[in-house]
Amino acid sequence: MELKGIHHVSAITARAPENFDFYTKVMGLRLVKKTVNQDDTSVYHLFYGDEKGNPGTELTFFEIPMSGQNREGVSSISALSLRVANDQALQYWKSRFEQFKVDHDDITDRGGRATLAFRDFEGQRLILVSDENDKGVQAGKPWDRSPVPAEYGIVGLGPVKLTVQHAEPTALVLTQLMGFRHSRQYPSQVAGQPDIVVYETGEGGTGAEVHLEERNDLPREQLGRGGVHHVAFRVDNEDELRKWINRIREARFPNSGFVDRFYFRSLYFREPNGILFELATDGPGFDTDEELHSLGESLALPPFLESQRTQIEAGLKPLNTKVD
Repeated sequence: MELKGIHHVSAITARAPENFDFYTKVMGLRLVKKTVNQDDTSVYHLFYGDEKGNPGTELTFFEIPMSGQNREGVSSISALSLRVANDQALQYWKSRFEQFKVDHDDITDRGGRATLAFRDFEGQRLILVSDENDKGVQAGKPWDRSPVPAEYGIVGLGPVKLTVQHAEPTALVLTQLMGFRHSRQYPSQVAGQPDIVVYETGEGGTGAEVHLEERNDLPREQLGRGGVHHVAFRVDNEDELRKWINRIREARFPNSGFVDRFYFRSLYFREPNGILFELATDGPGFDTDEELHSLGESLALPPFLESQRTQIEAGLKPLNTKVD
C-alpha cells in the first residue's frame, strides 16, 4: 500500500495538431497513444512519454476545441514538471527554447534543484527539473528517434505543484490517507505567501514529489486550455488498487470506484480543495494493442469501444501522427 510516484498528468489543449507538433518536434517526446477520452469519445486523448510510455513518463492531453483560456487560481494543479538528466541539460533546453521562440524564464533553484520554467503555445505552465544527484524513483529512457539528443532528452515526469487556499486539508490527505511524507520546504516566489511544502512517496526524488503551495491572493481557477485536469499516482498492480479503493471508501471520500482504462486500471477522487486525483496501475501498458515500433501512429481504441469505431472516427478531425 505504497504509492510509487507520479503515474501521469492530464492537461487540456484546444488544438491537437499544434499540440502534437510542439510536444514531439520541440520537446522531443514520443506520442505513445492516440486514442479518445473514454468519458467523451468525441475528443482526442493524446499520450506522450518515453520510448514506450513507461509509467511515470506520461504527459497526456484531452483536446477540447471550444475550451476557453485557463485562468490561474487556487484548487488547481498549477504547474507540472519534466525531468532531465542533469544541470547541463537545462543549458541545452534554454538554447533550444530561444531557437524555437518558446516563452521561458531563467534557470533557477526550486527546492534545492536547478529548474527551467516555460510555457507552451497555450500557456501551459511547465518546469524542466534537473535530476543531478537525484537518487529517487527511476527515470525513463528517451526515444531513440527523438529530435532531441538522448543525453538531453526528457526522462519522465517531475513534481506537480498544487495551489490551494488552505493547505492543511490537502496536506492531511497526502500524509494520513495516501502515505506521503514531509520532505522539505522552500520560499514562495510570490512575496508575502507561505513557503511551498514538499511531500514525497515511494523512493522519493523528482518522480515522486508533490509541491503544495498555499495562496491567499488568488480566486478559484477556471480550468481551460493551458490548464491541468488531474494528476495520477502509481499503484503497483490491480490487487493493490482494490485495497486503495477500500481505503478511500472507508475514509468516506466520494470516488469513481474501479475504472478499467484498458492500458491501466484506475480510481478517481477529489481531495478537500477540489483537485482531482487518480490512482493508476503500472500495467498493462501501451504496447498491449499496438506494436512498439508504431505506437501512436493510428487511432487506438480499447476493446469496449471498438464496436463504435466508425461512429467515433466520423466525429473526429483527422490527425496525422505518422513519424517521418
